[in-house]
Amino acid sequence: MDGYYAFMLVATAFVLMMTVPALALFYGGMSRSKSVLNMMMMSFVAAAIVGILYVAVGWSMGFGGEGTLFANPFELFWLDGVTTDNYVYVMFQMTFAIITAALISGAVADRLKFSAWVVFLPLWALIVYFPMAHMVFSCTDDSLICGRIGAQDYAGGTAVHINAGVAALVLVLLLGKRIGWPKEQMRPHNLTLTMLGAGMLWLGWYGFNVGSIVFADGYNDAQFFSETGRTFANTTLATFAAILGWLLVERLMHGKATSLGAASGIVAGLVAITPAAGAVDIGGAVAIGAIAGALCAWAVGWKYRLGYDDSLDVVGVHLVGGIVGTVLIGVFSTADGAGGVDGLLHGGGFGSLGAQSLGVLVAVVYSGVLTTVIGLGIKYTIGLRLDAEDEVNGIDLAAHGESAYDLHSGTSGGSSLLAAATSTKTEGANA
Repeated sequence: MDGYYAFMLVATAFVLMMTVPALALFYGGMSRSKSVLNMMMMSFVAAAIVGILYVAVGWSMGFGGEGTLFANPFELFWLDGVTTDNYVYVMFQMTFAIITAALISGAVADRLKFSAWVVFLPLWALIVYFPMAHMVFSCTDDSLICGRIGAQDYAGGTAVHINAGVAALVLVLLLGKRIGWPKEQMRPHNLTLTMLGAGMLWLGWYGFNVGSIVFADGYNDAQFFSETGRTFANTTLATFAAILGWLLVERLMHGKATSLGAASGIVAGLVAITPAAGAVDIGGAVAIGAIAGALCAWAVGWKYRLGYDDSLDVVGVHLVGGIVGTVLIGVFSTADGAGGVDGLLHGGGFGSLGAQSLGVLVAVVYSGVLTTVIGLGIKYTIGLRLDAEDEVNGIDLAAHGESAYDLHSGTSGGSSLLAAATSTKTEGANA
């Protein structure tokens, strides 16, 4: 048991690292230079707000109320009644809540008011994330996705990625397009940061997926090592396959395989294998990764055809990747996996595929409807969107009074010294 707690401490730290600094670096590098600090700040603030709120009421809403569809936020208020030896699991689930909220920020880069983000975070966590986490992760007989529908979700394909992807799409539609999009090129300003962030996300994702094993009464060491080995291998291999799938589609569609494509392929594969990590064998993991990498690479172009400005491709990667991974459990799962269900390719028929599809539908509708209510409430009170002038000048300066790169200080200093020297020389000559 001591080894399990040590394992969970490491897994929890890894998942927290996924938001700060990994996601902050990944999104920050993809942003324009005038927005990078704001983009990173959105991740840091999400950690602070959602983290404290989770301890106050989120754990109670997510894991209280056994046998209920929704749980009482005050049943375990501020962890009342939770023993300290369970704090590590509380912190683990807290990191899931944090990164789910932070993922949304990438879709609204450059134009969402920082004050609106600060108001959105607690409302969305309370109304959308905590209840959905209860449906998925508490897995009682009465929970909507896990129990009544029977959809498998090992580590958050529905509650995390589909949930965040749908919320991102809703906010994008409510905000409208960035000034100049799509005619103006809005390229990532620092792909080195993005690649570094993608690598850190990959490392942290081992905590996310492998740490999601439930060590309940009756587990023995052999079962523990079997399941953690399966999830670790599946997470790794699916990501390899997704990189190749993304780059292949990118090469076929655009003639080049890019570093941004490789970084995005990493995330697409990790997203897709998240719900399926414990349910499939390594062949299924490779297939899910390759399919997700290819489909997500294709899906990110939808925004240009359909006209929605998803700044950093949250919809194309997290919504699409989450749907792919969740649905394909019904195709590739095996009875010796965590869910104990054979998918279509292993003789299980269409039952699991139907359950997984219905689970996706529930997550999309629940997140879509309630995020719309929250977004409209903010839009017609304090407002969602930055002023046009501030958007053009850059949200870093408008919201935070800072710029990421002081590119002109050396030049300005040199010019001042040159001007002073010239003035002194002129005065001497005149004298």
